[in-house]
Amino acid sequence: MLDGVRHRTTSRLALRPIEPDDVPFAAEMYARLAMTEHRPDPTPDTPEVTAGRLAKDMAHWAEHGFGKWALLHEGRLVGFGGLSARVGWEGLNLSYHLHPTLWGQGFAAECVAESLAVGFGPLAAARIYALARATNLPSRRVAERAGFLHEDQVMLDGAPFELYTRIRA
Repeated sequence: MLDGVRHRTTSRLALRPIEPDDVPFAAEMYARLAMTEHRPDPTPDTPEVTAGRLAKDMAHWAEHGFGKWALLHEGRLVGFGGLSARVGWEGLNLSYHLHPTLWGQGFAAECVAESLAVGFGPLAAARIYALARATNLPSRRVAERAGFLHEDQVMLDGAPFELYTRIRA
């Protein structure tokens, strides 16, 4: 396990690996159309789909020693985010998903900043990328404000996504 990667803190967030106890919060969050409307298939997730998604995130931690964190504010879950390795992609994938009732409060930006610190620090990544649908302007703005540059449009799961990248300085 990489030192200093599992548990992190920002000015307002505690970040820790995703745990099985996070499934009920995640199931409620991903059952909302606001959370899935920018996916190729916007159907909200069933609890079983969400449980499978989090199981993959936990397996990523076990395999790679890093992954997506559960994001907690004042001890309560607010979302998930972090870095993952994707087969066939160069660099590390950045993602962030906050509960819709907490959008616009800067939590995504804090998660992104901490993810970049870990990615370019202990993980020594040369490249970090983020994917967002063209219609997901808030997600695109978070990436742009964090210094990501638009690189290209790519197809993922049969739908076009905007590819943003940051290269280690």
